Amino acid sequence: MTGQRRVALVTGGGVGMGAATAQRLARDGMSVAVLDINAETADSVVRVINAAGGHAVSVVADVSSRDQVERAVEQVRTLLGPVTVLVNNAGIEDFAPFPDIEDETWDRLMQVNLKGAYIVTQVVLPDMLESGWGRIINISSFGAQVGAPTMVHYAASKGGIIAMTRSLALELGSRGITVNSIAPGFIDTPMARRAIDGGKFPLPLEAMLKAYPIPRLGRPEEVAAACAFFASDDAGYITAQLLGVNGGTAV
Repeated sequence: MTGQRRVALVTGGGVGMGAATAQRLARDGMSVAVLDINAETADSVVRVINAAGGHAVSVVADVSSRDQVERAVEQVRTLLGPVTVLVNNAGIEDFAPFPDIEDETWDRLMQVNLKGAYIVTQVVLPDMLESGWGRIINISSFGAQVGAPTMVHYAASKGGIIAMTRSLALELGSRGITVNSIAPGFIDTPMARRAIDGGKFPLPLEAMLKAYPIPRLGRPEEVAAACAFFASDDAGYITAQLLGVNGGTAV
């Protein structure tokens, strides 16, 4: 596919790491579809990309709905072409002691964080198979590696992403498609800020960051840089891997 303009789809692309990744892939020369459940935030990212000389469109879908995803991906194919780079970033969080987690909350996190990645990947996969080239990048979480008190349901959904990544990489490697995962640590996103401001963590922010070898919050652009590497030709012999973007915090 060298020399062709690749099309990337970034889910949850309207804010935080998704927005930063969409902008980075556009700067790297890709046409980018920004998929988000919120049309306003997706549109705002697209405006930034296009104003900078990039090529982007926005599409709206709840990733847990196959019908919505299929409609959105068909729009992308019509407007940009086949999707050969996918960043499964869309996700939601929740905090609750394990005995207090309700079935509905558990199910919703699994539907968005894990089933959503499954649905979107399955819908765009024919484009990659047809091209004989593809990049699938799944956003997991440091919490899935080490555990996260009061976030058992979130960590479980993101742990499923890691297992799905490795299994899918084994299945698709011979077809020219790589599948890798990124496990962000404490990244400065709206999701993280809500948790910080809501006092959801057992220690104050400053105390937690002191334990990091790099004692600061990560930036969304640093996760985007890892996505850009996995999406590049330079990563053509790298698959089934989990990359921690976490300031060096030990697993």
